[in-house]
Amino acid sequence: MEMMKVGIREFRADLADYIASSRPIAVTRHGQTVGYFIPSEGREEGDLAALQKANQALGQLLSEHGIDAEEIVSEFKAARKQAGARRKAGAA
Repeated sequence: MEMMKVGIREFRADLADYIASSRPIAVTRHGQTVGYFIPSEGREEGDLAALQKANQALGQLLSEHGIDAEEIVSEFKAARKQAGARRKAGAA
C-alpha cells in the first residue's frame, strides 16, 4: 500500500476523513515530511472493552472503601480552584 502525502493544513482540515481511512499518511510542511499518521485498525472494540473493565474495577474499589464518586469530583474541583487562586496570587 502506497503512503499518501498530505500538507499539514489539508490534514487538519480533513482529519475526520483521514481517521476513517486505513491508509498511512505522511504529513508534510513546505514539502518536507514532519510526521506520519498510521490508523489503527480493529482496536476500537478492544479499547472500549478495556475502558469498561477499568470502569467496573474502579467502581468496585470505590464501593469497597465507601467512597462516593461525587465527593471525589467535588474535592477535585475545590483543589483546582485553590490551585488557580494560588497561581493568580503568585502572578500578581
